[in-house]
Amino acid sequence: MRKTLGVAALLAATTPAWGQGAAVDITNAQVQQVLKQGGASVDHTLRVVDMGDYQLSVAVIHRGPTAPPGTRGAAAPAANVQRCGLSAAPAGAAPGPSGMIAHDDTAETYIVISGSGTLVTGGTIVNGSRSAPDSEVTKILNGPSCSGAVVGQTVSRKMGVGDISVIPAGVPHGWIGITDEVTYLSVRPDPKKVLAHGYGNPAIK
Repeated sequence: MRKTLGVAALLAATTPAWGQGAAVDITNAQVQQVLKQGGASVDHTLRVVDMGDYQLSVAVIHRGPTAPPGTRGAAAPAANVQRCGLSAAPAGAAPGPSGMIAHDDTAETYIVISGSGTLVTGGTIVNGSRSAPDSEVTKILNGPSCSGAVVGQTVSRKMGVGDISVIPAGVPHGWIGITDEVTYLSVRPDPKKVLAHGYGNPAIK
């Protein structure tokens, strides 16, 4: 695990003039504390910072090994889940991975700090599940989102420590090929301020 993280620099670069020397810092020790206390959760928002015209969220995500392609069965849809994406795959559309997610308004910048895996982006979600308005995904993590399997053209790239990927809002994305683990920071602009204002992870308060 890298001991030095560029979170403060990323935040300071886009921070309005709050006063000379003002910035929001997140230390590596705090990141490690959140990962340690995170339990079974995968995605952990660290801070949501008010930037004036928008908010900026910083998160750390830790993912364990992924199942080989074709071994995961499709989950039965819950009766009360709102569907999203295409209602059915177009004829001849190439199937893509399951477990993908697209965020309506939130772009993400991934910065890998430990491990490796294959990040897949693109395609179109079919018969997906819309995040509930009061869910953690919508209120704390990413804002309104659609998750499920995709069809169509996707792009895969191997990601390791130090690699960065910028994922625009609305683009489905997910991971395959994680043999051990991958841990990464995610910097998430929140232009519509849908995330919890001033949120701070309880593990670092």
